Amino acid sequence: MTNSSFKIHELQNGIRLIHKEVQSNLGHLGVLVNTGSRDEQEEEHGIAHFIEHSVFKGTQKRKAYHVLSRIEDVGGELNAYTTKEETAIFATFLHEYYERATDLLHDILFNSVFPEKELNLEKEVIMEEINSYKDSPSELIFDEFEELIFDGHPIARNILGTPERLKAFKRKDIFRFIKANYHTDQMVISSVGNIPFDKLVQLVEKYFGEELPRTRETKREKFDKYISGIKVENKDTFQAHCVMGNLGFDSLHPSRTALVLLNSLLGGHSMNSRLNLALRERKGIAYNVESNYTPYSDTGLFSVYFGTDKENLDKALSIVNKEFEKIKKNKLGPVQLLKAKKQLIGQLAISVENLEELMLTIGKSYLLYGKVDPMVKVFEKIEEITASQVLEVANIVLDEPQMSRLIFR
Repeated sequence: MTNSSFKIHELQNGIRLIHKEVQSNLGHLGVLVNTGSRDEQEEEHGIAHFIEHSVFKGTQKRKAYHVLSRIEDVGGELNAYTTKEETAIFATFLHEYYERATDLLHDILFNSVFPEKELNLEKEVIMEEINSYKDSPSELIFDEFEELIFDGHPIARNILGTPERLKAFKRKDIFRFIKANYHTDQMVISSVGNIPFDKLVQLVEKYFGEELPRTRETKREKFDKYISGIKVENKDTFQAHCVMGNLGFDSLHPSRTALVLLNSLLGGHSMNSRLNLALRERKGIAYNVESNYTPYSDTGLFSVYFGTDKENLDKALSIVNKEFEKIKKNKLGPVQLLKAKKQLIGQLAISVENLEELMLTIGKSYLLYGKVDPMVKVFEKIEEITASQVLEVANIVLDEPQMSRLIFR
């Protein structure tokens, strides 16, 4: 079965495969699971990330060293990540090693044994990861801001967990979480590489096809109790750090694309974003300025971050608020709108030139939506955005009474 330039296949156990064949020396293969830190119970805080670290520590047929060496001995790379809503394990390798990679990813995902000794070592590694975050206020502030926005909800908790919870985890806790949250109908195998689709289907059926089907029957707890707030924390830092923002649209919301455009315009990757020009280029009072939009399955988050000298904090806040007011009151002119669209389209086109990034992107899209729009269709959706839609979205997301703020000073 095909989906534009992407080919898809579903195993009898519900695991889905999506593939894009490209002429490249490399293959990129990953397994994405619709499970993340928001699926943890309170006493499990941090376990999804802990599992992501620990799946490399040995399987029923490979010790930790052999897991890591299986791909890296032939020049490849093995990696993983955890977010609030997903876990991914993936590899990049010379394309002739597709079977090796398929076998290894299956072994890691379904046959990991989590040896107690290795778990204790990995706990120490994650402790250091937690400590490095605490030493980086410009990173820590984002986690604390989500705690402020989603107060009391599972999505509020940071991904890494706490040292206390981490120390308490046992092997049985890991197996319990996997049984409760790793379901075959919530898994997508994503591939971008130089291999015919029918051959890849054979490999996936060979290694993943024997797993018994496990269907998810529970639903995530929806977030619907947002109350805006302002919080200031005194920190021993050279700079003041500020994050301000509001709920954004969920991943299925019809205005999501307009918010993506607004985010790009305000503080996206480009040096000529409005906030970067206002704070850094014109005033020279900030080095890092950015805005971010993260859609989740049932909610979303829009935020703006900047760091500045403590003496310039009030001035910087005033400038940011003025930029918010401008974009809420003044509809974009035809030339401004066209430039914003072309910039966003160009950035997306560049991002998918990275084939590993493309593999993860199409895997996530297929996991969430059951389809992947070709880039031409994505560009068409951006082209269809009107100035009125951007204005409407700006007035919803940048509504001052609904904005929350967290400051480290």
